[in-house]
Formats: sequence, structure tokens, C-alpha cells
Amino acid sequence: MTTAISIEDVRREVKILKALSGHSNLVKFYDACEDALNVYIIMELCEGGELLDRILSRGGRYTEDDAKVIIKQILSVVAFCHLQGVVHRDLKPENFLFSTRDEHSPMKLIDFGLSDFIRPDERLNDIVGSAYYVAPEVLHRSYSTEADMWSVGVITYILLCGSRPFWARTESGIFRSVLRADPNFDDSPWASISPEAKDFVKRLLNKDYRKRMTAAQALSHPWLRDECCPVPLDILVFKLVKAHLRSTPFKRAALKALSRAITEDELIYARAQYNLLQPSSQDGRICIENFRMALLQNSTDAMKESRTLDILSALEPLAYRRMDFEEFRAATISPYQLEASSMWDEIASTAFECFEQEGNRVITIEELAQFAHHAPFNLPPQCLCLSRCLLSCCSLLLLREAETEAEVQGAAAPECAAVGKGQISEGRKHRVASLVKHALDGARKDALKQLKRGCSTPITSG
Repeated sequence: MTTAISIEDVRREVKILKALSGHSNLVKFYDACEDALNVYIIMELCEGGELLDRILSRGGRYTEDDAKVIIKQILSVVAFCHLQGVVHRDLKPENFLFSTRDEHSPMKLIDFGLSDFIRPDERLNDIVGSAYYVAPEVLHRSYSTEADMWSVGVITYILLCGSRPFWARTESGIFRSVLRADPNFDDSPWASISPEAKDFVKRLLNKDYRKRMTAAQALSHPWLRDECCPVPLDILVFKLVKAHLRSTPFKRAALKALSRAITEDELIYARAQYNLLQPSSQDGRICIENFRMALLQNSTDAMKESRTLDILSALEPLAYRRMDFEEFRAATISPYQLEASSMWDEIASTAFECFEQEGNRVITIEELAQFAHHAPFNLPPQCLCLSRCLLSCCSLLLLREAETEAEVQGAAAPECAAVGKGQISEGRKHRVASLVKHALDGARKDALKQLKRGCSTPITSG
């Protein structure tokens, strides 16, 4: 420990260990002291060895039932850390120790040397972690707590099949594999592993971090669902409600339609989060006080260091009104995560039917106004008539969030008119839908210009 950076790293680790407390799968911190040459950290003694050693002693892999026991413990402590505003950044089998040598001994998460505090909307940019477990967005230097969930996906993959999902002989080769390759689910033993387990791993090893499950969501996944393992409070709920309160009426209408279309499996997570907010016993609704109390009841010193409580200021509108479960269900939907679901096509189709009432496979301005509770003349021009393909992602209605109404009218209205007259081919519909999705992903101006240019270029279906 000779550099200022390494000294600061150790001080940060001690600070995090001091601030985090109260979880059964987190190594206990007792004290820290230093002399002229060294820093000494006194922690709980774990005599059971590393998770990696247990994997090797079992011939390289676990059975599904045994893997579930391990993954539940990992997700539980990771969910706790993320709620407190701590990202670990080095989750791997070597950093999970068993308390005793007993076969059913609980595990403890250790080694917070690369960990850091993180605010709810903050992105980190330094590349840290172990090559085999590092997330793609870490290599792109823009990441948050979702990077830890990628690492959990890698650990789960190893537990179930005994091999790494991304491998190469050099570190740079591993990084290329992480960025470009897809995990292999075809070779043995994946044929004998349940579809639920495969879906669980795939939804964690999604290169788009927005489509990845959080730790709390993973605990409510069908593969792990267990009444004995409660779903913890998820900071993602606070982020999504914050975005919902700031969104346009048309985005809310699209999310409402999606919320009515999601499956019962997806609703389990939303109900669990709503119940954790302890809705009023009188009307079953929640307000900002429910969100505040839920955070305070789970608060440690780490939550203060990461300024997680600051997110409550963005929920201020709920100080003047209350939210029922139907609105909460719509507010806490992530279209990105739904798109990663195997049921996405059915969900999108059902959501479309919430708008389209006449059976003509086209949404009219009157139908949209009726669903969004707006007068038709208040709707933006691009909503005059939208086809099923254009609404394949129901949040297409977010087009209203384009930079100016003039841009929208100039770029989108010709396409909508073509759709309304039945003059647009299937191929062209898919191109417009792709451009719209690009617009929703944060490049609205550029996408709308492409859309405008595309209006004069005929596209035939293949």
C-alpha cells in the first residue's frame, strides 16, 4: 500500500464495511486499525472456504435445486447492497465464503475493495472487476448496479453447467468475448436444465443493461419463486415512479395498456413491492410518506453516504395526491425488461387491443383520445392513425416527447397518413417502427430526421 490511490481504496472499503450492516449474508465488520505500514481490518471468521472450492468439490457444477439455494443467498445480499446505494463491482465465487464447513452453512459476501457508493441516477466510468465476470457496460465506461447483476448471471451459468459463458486465453480476448459473443445454451448439460433456469440466466446475461433483472426481480422469477424467500424493497421502483410522475399523458397511457397486458408472473413482483410500501388500510393507496418510511425502515449509514434518500424529492407530487395499485403497476413497468421477456409479443399485442376498439387493426385518433382521457383535438398530429406494427412497442405514443411539435408534424404525419390509407407496406412499417424505437432510446432528433427522409423512399416488403 504505497500509493495515494491504494490508501484511498482501503479507506473506502473500511467506510463501506462500517456503513453496511444488518444482513445475514454480509460478512460482519468489527473494527479497523493501522500502524505505520499496514491497515488491519477485523472481520467475522468464515471457516467454510470459498464458493469456488465447493463448486470444484462437486465436480464443477451444482444441481438446479442446490444452485437455487446459493443464488437466493447471493441475490438477497446484492439486493440489500443496491438498496443502500453500494455497488460491489467484483462479484465472483471467490468472494463468497461459507461460515462453517457444514454442507448447509450460510454464505457471506466479502471483499469490498473495489466497491463504491452510488447515487440512484449515477453512472460510474472506471473499469474494475475480474475479467470473466465484468459486464459489457463496464468496458464501455458507463454503468451502475446492473453490472453486479451481470456477474450474478455469470455465477449462475457456472453453477448450472460447470463452465464459463465467456472465455479466451488472454484478458483482452475475454473482453472481446463479453462484448460480442453470446452464451452457449445448446451443449450439454443445458438440454437437461429446466426452461425456467435458462430464462433466468438469459435475463441476467442480457448485454443491454436496461433489460436485465434487478436482484429483487430475480428473486421473484419463476425459477426462484418461494414463499420462504421474501422479495426485498427495490430501488428500481423509486426510479420508475419518479419517471412516471414526470412523463406525458401519452406515455402513461401506453404504460397503462402494457400493465393490463402483463402476465400474473410479472404481477407478483409489483404486488410485493406495493405491499412493502404499506398502503393505507383505509383506501389501499400510497403517498410520498409510504415511500419515505419504506426507505427509512431499511436505512443504514450507507444509504446516507450514497444519498439514496435524495430520490424522495423527485416524488414530491405524491405529497398532494395518492396512488392506487393500478397506477403503481403501470408506473413500475419497464418496457425494456418486458421486451426481453419471452411473452413480449403476446403482451404487446394485448396492449394494442386496449387502444384499438374497432377491429380494423388501426388506432384512430378517437380511440387514442378515449383511452388517454383526452379530447381528440388535444392529441399531437402523429397520433392521427397508427398501425399495429407502429405500435409493436406500445410506448410508441412517446413520440409526443420529440423536441418540437413542428418536427413531429413534418416527420411523422406523412407516415401516419399513409398508414391510415393502407398505403404502407409491411417492410416499411417495420422500418418506421425501428426508427421510432430509436427515437425513444434517446436520439429523437436524429431518428425523426431519418423518418422524414424515409417518407419519400418507397420500401417494399420482402
